[in-house]
Amino acid sequence: MYAVSARFLAALSTSHQIKVQVDAYYNGALTVADLPISGGSVTVDRGSKVQRKLSLTIPDPAYLPWSATDTLGPYGQTLVVSRGVVFPDGSTEMCPLGIFRVDEPSGDVDIGPVTVTGQSGEVYIQDDRFTAPTSTSGYGTCVAAITGLIQASVPAATVVNLTAGARNPACPTAVWDAGSDRWDAVLQIGTAMQAEVYVDVLGRYVITDVPDISTALPVWDVAAGATGNLVAASRKVARAGVYNAVQVTSENSSAGTFFTATATDTSPTSPTRWGGPFGKITKRYSSGLLTSTAACLATAQTMLRDATAPNVETSLSTLPNPALAAGDCIRATYAGRKDLFLVQAFSVPLDVGGDFPLSLRGSKEDTS
Repeated sequence: MYAVSARFLAALSTSHQIKVQVDAYYNGALTVADLPISGGSVTVDRGSKVQRKLSLTIPDPAYLPWSATDTLGPYGQTLVVSRGVVFPDGSTEMCPLGIFRVDEPSGDVDIGPVTVTGQSGEVYIQDDRFTAPTSTSGYGTCVAAITGLIQASVPAATVVNLTAGARNPACPTAVWDAGSDRWDAVLQIGTAMQAEVYVDVLGRYVITDVPDISTALPVWDVAAGATGNLVAASRKVARAGVYNAVQVTSENSSAGTFFTATATDTSPTSPTRWGGPFGKITKRYSSGLLTSTAACLATAQTMLRDATAPNVETSLSTLPNPALAAGDCIRATYAGRKDLFLVQAFSVPLDVGGDFPLSLRGSKEDTS
């Protein structure tokens, strides 16, 4: 979660005034501060390769672009979006929601409104597919390889390693063909070091540990009641996307090696345990970046945590918290229960009264 004050979080559970600001930039220079928007949202989804997406509405048709350098043109223009709280004393605390490349502005030329869509910085790397066979040869570590692939597309990109202990294992040699997705290559290197890679609200390319509900600490409390912030809650139990085994293989053509390992859900109390009533469902993953059976097994075990988590899906609608990030752990008190969840997806409204649905994964009873 983005670092905000206790005062900010407390205000989210009470009646408060919000402030939304959208600033437009082109080629690194501010072109329009505080665009006059009428609504929109920022959608965040941990399961998407591009984690943050923007939808924006501007009433004034004068903002419909006609030339390549206009404010909302799709030629490298970006929008910096934030949402905050105006306190009773008139002071304001803002929380960034992301930096978005303008993708598609459209609208009626006479009466408007202008609608704009945008995506966070993963899209720059995704669009820049390899034009020739590319390998990790020459990169000593996984972080160096991730940084090199990203900065080859965006030279000024900031890459930060936020894994526990700044973990940075050696990077094996892997090769991708011309036309391959550069961002997929980055994600594969991240997976090889049991990490996730995404762009955060500040536009940084972040390498971080895969969240684990068994060890995660809650960063926000959601509760019902007169002083709470819970609007509604629903629960779904689904088989779709659930696996109780992960088989990981590695065939590294440059090294002439082949390895494989499988992790299974063997907990006797797990409803998805391998060989139990749930059945046997295996997820398969292959990467040329894993050069030992131990590396394959470590990756399989990390992926298994996510593979079993969707068995219980809970959706909460709460008062909006713009500081939340995908992968955060929250504590929910509802229906006579107190549970911990990992945030999977949500949408932050950019207008007053907008809904704030949260999609959660995993479930762990909070006994604290």
